Amino acid sequence: MKLIHRFGYFGVGLFFGIVLLIFFLGGKKASCDYSPNARVLKNIKIKERKWSEESLSVFMDREIDTSYISEVLEDGDVDFYLSDTDAKPCNIYYVTGTRETEELEFRIQNCDSIATIQKVKIRTAE
Repeated sequence: MKLIHRFGYFGVGLFFGIVLLIFFLGGKKASCDYSPNARVLKNIKIKERKWSEESLSVFMDREIDTSYISEVLEDGDVDFYLSDTDAKPCNIYYVTGTRETEELEFRIQNCDSIATIQKVKIRTAE
């Protein structure tokens, strides 16, 4: 069998394999969150969120709504150097994200079923 025929058969098989994967996995909400940063953010996003009084007052003063918090949890970065991943009873994570000209840092207590935003620091970018 010639080399060109081998590539042709390989291409046809690859095409049908991809079509089958798209057909079977197309409707599923599958995600590939393999990095530690993505896994922590996904874990926080799927839980019920609560706010401390201190963070709630900062959000109300700066007119920050929950959609922005969700955006930071989607695109933010977890600072594992500051975070306490061995804290009892719940892990503490520091998540940073930007909003227009501001950089926000959340201190989040991540428990089994609830993620509580405890503190918020806001720095203006210059």
